[in-house]
Amino acid sequence: MKNASPEQRSTNSSSTAVVYAALIGDILVAISKVGAAIWTGSAAMTSEAIHSHRSRQKPDTDHPFGHGRELYFWSFVVSLLIFALGAGFSIYEGIYRILYPTPIQSPVVSYIVLASAFLLEGGSWLYSLRQFRRAKGDLGFFKAFTLSKDPPSFMTLFEDSVALVGILIAAVATVAAVALRRPEFDGAGSIAIGLILAATSVFLARESKSLLMGEQAYPSIRNSILSLANTQSGCLSANGLFTVQLGPAQVVAMLSLEFSDVLLAPQIEEAVIELEKKVREKNPEIVALFVKPQTAKTFQDQRERALGEAPPEQNPSIPG
Repeated sequence: MKNASPEQRSTNSSSTAVVYAALIGDILVAISKVGAAIWTGSAAMTSEAIHSHRSRQKPDTDHPFGHGRELYFWSFVVSLLIFALGAGFSIYEGIYRILYPTPIQSPVVSYIVLASAFLLEGGSWLYSLRQFRRAKGDLGFFKAFTLSKDPPSFMTLFEDSVALVGILIAAVATVAAVALRRPEFDGAGSIAIGLILAATSVFLARESKSLLMGEQAYPSIRNSILSLANTQSGCLSANGLFTVQLGPAQVVAMLSLEFSDVLLAPQIEEAVIELEKKVREKNPEIVALFVKPQTAKTFQDQRERALGEAPPEQNPSIPG
């Protein structure tokens, strides 16, 4: 995802398909788990049941760059809900079952549902994994997770992975509780599931928060803009570039350029229009490109002051 230009754009639609596939699988799994939890009274099964597009709206006067960042907001909210609802309830239910153990009724039902859930979740997981591998390229999984600008792509794979681990834990806890006649193992399995959900929630919330606050665009996009600017007729050099990721396929870019002193204002405007056209053709993610004509020294001075790397300008003393 670091070098994410053409390949990355081709995965935007596939990430939507991943979400739909995971959603269908989760609905089927959740229905079976809730039914089994009610039937058997298993805490681990209940924990698994709990666990288990407005961002595409066009720009308007109140949101001139669109609603792409809303996807990051809801991703952050979902991450917190995993902890508040999933992890919290699982841990509470596990502690309660340890303090007040209740034998599991009809364990065969739990086994059948767990096996079915594993197959359904496994199918969704394989689909998510295949799409994510295609998107990440040569990057490692963890690096790809941290660099991704598309939360559904990595959240779906994470959710499916945690679901599979949770199903295995629920199965082991149920077997142990029945075979050893110790219902406390059922509660322990619920607590283990809750702790895994909590750890997953913290990681996903951290990544979603970073995107919500505003990350830079992919290096490949930034390098492409700078390369086009440096080859633009009338432009002496590109001083620097700032980008903000508004959504998986929405980027705002601010570019500092030094133009030739012989150019007049209409000629500079023409050069900027031509450059913007080239940038948008090469990088359709760019929803807005702002160009500021200035010298390299002026850009550097302003950048240092903005980052607090230079002392503030002082007014000359006025003689008394």
